[in-house]
Amino acid sequence: MIVSEHEAKVLLKSGATSIDKVNKIQDLWSGYGSISRVFLEDGAMRSVILKHIVPPTDANHPRGWNTDKSNQRKLRSYEVESSWYENFSERCDDTCRVPKLLSSWQDGNEKFILLEDLNASGYPLRKSNLSLSEITTCLNWLANFHATFLNGDPHGLWENGTYWHLATRPDEWEKMAEGELKDNAAKLDEVLSACSFQTFVHGDAKVANFCFSEVENKVAAVDFQYVGRGCGMKDVAYFLGSVLGEEELAFLEEELLQSYFKSLREAVKNRGMQIDFHALESEWRRMYPLAWADFTRFLLGWMPSHQKLNRYSDKMVSMALRLVS
Repeated sequence: MIVSEHEAKVLLKSGATSIDKVNKIQDLWSGYGSISRVFLEDGAMRSVILKHIVPPTDANHPRGWNTDKSNQRKLRSYEVESSWYENFSERCDDTCRVPKLLSSWQDGNEKFILLEDLNASGYPLRKSNLSLSEITTCLNWLANFHATFLNGDPHGLWENGTYWHLATRPDEWEKMAEGELKDNAAKLDEVLSACSFQTFVHGDAKVANFCFSEVENKVAAVDFQYVGRGCGMKDVAYFLGSVLGEEELAFLEEELLQSYFKSLREAVKNRGMQIDFHALESEWRRMYPLAWADFTRFLLGWMPSHQKLNRYSDKMVSMALRLVS
């Protein structure tokens, strides 16, 4: 059987003799390629994941943000993801599980990232609604991830992680209605970026990017296009907003923050890190409403009718503005 050059690389890196079938999992955002599950014959792995990035000739953003800035941001995000898997992902242990990199390569303007299939490795479930136990499991993942990369050098990653970072979103800022949040957007970003304690943030830590086990309440995470330097509260606020409504957020906020910081304290201790944890927790707790306000700023320019713009986010914005005024 004749195989393509890229199929041959999949076989070489996986140790399989042939490809049984390829199932497309999804298209990448705005038509930048696809993610597929490749089923293999006679190899150590039954299946692998192939992320194939193909910059479109005519970008088709679902909300019409088809600009050169948008295109360059997306292209950079895939360079960052490759760098993340090649240079940093091996530092993640089972407490912040990520897919193992098998290979990555470039062919002209096309990029390929070949990864372990987390489904086959015991993380086959994707969820949109989580129990309190599952939420704390994800917060534990974030805590261990943040501890692993605390004060790390983000060389090759985003200097400021998250996909909504102000410097990469000038168009959305321009679209915002005039007001105090718009006026103070740069100040919020400045304070968050000036934190004494910085780590790597996942940058898109929504519930859809977590993969769950069937039995032991374990979790792994995927999609590292926007990983980079930042305050850990950016991930925590964004994750909680992806899985809880305004009333649940108000009711569970303190319990969930306590759970996160308990996990973070244990993770720092287990890694033998000599830091002033009380100072870290105090600083990051102050940053929590600022992280909410920072993401709210993006939403107000990108999609002002979004369901995450609710009374809880309004409360966080008010708190943040008081802190930076």
